[in-house]
Amino acid sequence: MLRVGQFFSMSNQGPSYGLSREVQSKIDKKYDPELEERLVEWICAQCGPEVGRPEPGKTGFQKWLKDGCVLGKLINSLRPDKPIKIAKGSSMAFKQMELIGQFLEAAESYGVSKTDMFQTVDLYESKDMAAVQRALMSLGSVAVTKNDGNYKGDPSWFHRQSQENKRMFTDQQLSEGKNVIGLQMGTNKGASQAGMSYGRPRQIINKP
Repeated sequence: MLRVGQFFSMSNQGPSYGLSREVQSKIDKKYDPELEERLVEWICAQCGPEVGRPEPGKTGFQKWLKDGCVLGKLINSLRPDKPIKIAKGSSMAFKQMELIGQFLEAAESYGVSKTDMFQTVDLYESKDMAAVQRALMSLGSVAVTKNDGNYKGDPSWFHRQSQENKRMFTDQQLSEGKNVIGLQMGTNKGASQAGMSYGRPRQIINKP
C-alpha cells in the first residue's frame, strides 16, 4: 500500500517514456557542474554558514534548493528592505513550492529578466536545473551591477550588465537643438527668383 507522500511524488514525477525521456536527456546535458561550484560558493558567501553546503552534483544541488529556504535567504540578503517570509523547515510540498514562487517574484522585482527565470517545477521536480542555474547567474549579475553594498563574494564571479545611459534635456536645450539643426540644413525663407542668373541668354541672329 502506497503512503500519501509516495503517491504525491509518483503523481508529480511520472515515468519518462519515448520522446519525453529524450527531451529530458537533452535538458540534463545543459547542466553545468563547474557553474554549480561557482553558484554554491556565491550562495554560501552571500548567506553565511547557516545554509550549509550541498552534496556535489545536480541531485545534491537540487535537494539543497528544493524547499525554497536557501533561495529565500539569498534574495533577502540582496534586498534586506523587502524580505520575503520564510517558513522554516516546512516539509509540506505546497509550502515549499509557494516559497519558490515568492523567490521568483522577488527576483523579477529585483531586476532579473523574465526570459532568465525558471518555473517552480524546474526546481522542485528537477525538470530543468540548467534553467535554475541560468536564473541564479542572472541574479548574481544584477547584484554585481547594482553595486549597492549588499552583494557578497568575488565580483568577478558574474559579469556586469550593460546599463542604459539616459540623457535628460531641458525644454530650452531641445529648442536650441532644433535651431542648430535648421541652420545646418539651410533655410529657404525669403527666397525668390529675383536677382538669380541662369547664364547668358541665347542670342538669336537673323541671317540676311
